[in-house]
Amino acid sequence: MIVKKRGGYQVVSSKGRNLGGPYKTLEEAKKRLRQVEFFKHRKG
Repeated sequence: MIVKKRGGYQVVSSKGRNLGGPYKTLEEAKKRLRQVEFFKHRKG
């Protein structure tokens, strides 16, 4: 999920772990979230 923080937007897991960021724009954060989801499902 994407959370808005002081420094920008941050991608965090459901358990609260940082998965990337902070990013200046929401679009950058969404791009990172797509990358995380891709590799998560790729393991199979």
